Order: sequence, then C-alpha cells, then structure tokens
Amino acid sequence: MPFRSQFIIIEDNLIDQFVTKKLLKKGLDINPLYTANNGKEGIDWLIKNPNHHSLIILLDIQMPIMNGFEFLDEFAKLPEMVKDKIEIFVLSSTLDSDEIKRVKENKYVSDFWNKPFRLELLQKTFV
Repeated sequence: MPFRSQFIIIEDNLIDQFVTKKLLKKGLDINPLYTANNGKEGIDWLIKNPNHHSLIILLDIQMPIMNGFEFLDEFAKLPEMVKDKIEIFVLSSTLDSDEIKRVKENKYVSDFWNKPFRLELLQKTFV
C-alpha cells in the first residue's frame, strides 16, 4: 500500500537526490515524488502547491542560492495554513556541531538525519 503523504526532496546534489528517491520509492512506494535543487525552489514549490493534505520535506543544509537555514527562515514566514500539515526532516552530512544544534533547536524540524540514511530509518519513521 502506498504511503499517503507527499514528499519533496530539497537537495542540490543530484546523486543524493537519486539515492533518496530510490529509497523512498522502494521503502514506502512514494509516487509522485517532488524535488527542488535549493531552498528557493523549495519555497517557490510550497507557495505554488499550498493545498496538500500531508507533506514531508527532506531538506539538505548546504546548498547554493538558498541553504537549508535560509529555507527554514523563509518557511517560518509562510501562512500557518501552509505550514500546519508539513513535517521537515533535515538530511545532512555535516559534522559541525553548531549546525546540528541549530537544526535540532528549530521548531519546524522534526528530526536530523545523517546522510546517507538507511531504508530502515524511513520505514521505522513513516510506517
């Protein structure tokens, strides 16, 4: 049975996009699956698609144009009706303890996952 939530991957690295898509399709039968190459594209997508019943964002931190922290700042400015059905999971390979702390303290972030994450983590979290 397909997972009911929609997913958007906000990630600039095409290999990470590919791997994450494969894991989501294999582990949760996610289809369709949306992608944005940076935080600005992610915010633009949210503004153009406000009527989702449940959305999960998989967000990278280090991206050009608008990084994950800048995305979270812009996300905070969106109307509550857009934000209230969204969960954000930050996926990053950062080892910077200040960045990790900053992510974990953000009220809009549900969890921080190190890349590469495992299929079992997806299934444990969403099934």
